[in-house]
Amino acid sequence: MFSQADAYDRFMGRYSTLLSGQMADLAGVRVGQRVLDVGCGPGALTAELVARVGAASVAAVDPSEPFVAAVRTRHSGVDARVGAAEALPFEDGTFDAALAQLVVHFMRDPVAGLAEMKRVTRSGGAVVACVWDNAEQGPLTPFWRAARELDPRVDAELDRAGVREGHLAELFAAAGLQRVTATSITARLAHPTFESWWQPFELGVGPAGVFVAGLDAGRRAELRDRARRHLPEAPFTHAARAWAVRGTA
Repeated sequence: MFSQADAYDRFMGRYSTLLSGQMADLAGVRVGQRVLDVGCGPGALTAELVARVGAASVAAVDPSEPFVAAVRTRHSGVDARVGAAEALPFEDGTFDAALAQLVVHFMRDPVAGLAEMKRVTRSGGAVVACVWDNAEQGPLTPFWRAARELDPRVDAELDRAGVREGHLAELFAAAGLQRVTATSITARLAHPTFESWWQPFELGVGPAGVFVAGLDAGRRAELRDRARRHLPEAPFTHAARAWAVRGTA
């Protein structure tokens, strides 16, 4: 039995870890800065920030208590707190940079969450976020295409905030961020077998995992077969694209 943090690592963390260095580069994170990881999960981006500036200069926040506990265990010295993006538990202008990796589309109020990131970042500091391109080239795109063949009513995460090209930049502007620039970053993950791609979907993580868990054995097998048809023959590398935006507080 995997912990919640370990299950996330096997499911989405295997991709998000590959984005972390690119996110830190986009924010210009460097030694001497104090930085914040918003919606840190079990710490994929946190680990990259710690490697760059040291644990004492990193803060992390997430609404999930198990994820925050995992960050505290994995990265002693990080100021890890339970909290929501829309009400960050920090004073104005505390950080040189605030980053949100694969989080904006899960915020209850994305504009409010980004505005909070702006508030806790010093004037002129960087606010950076990324969201998967769910429609065309996300890590879950083959899965959701197969799921919609099985059940056209399924919520394939296509209407979430920031997942269409250009929308994340619009949210940044609405939150009052300045000098907003948009780009894309890519995580390329090698899969030696189809099973290495499929198995994490059975861990119950996120909307995709919940969908799989709700199927009976026959429907789950049908979904698995349909998903296989949306992927190349193994071994294969899946290139997952995320929309990324940088703004200035």
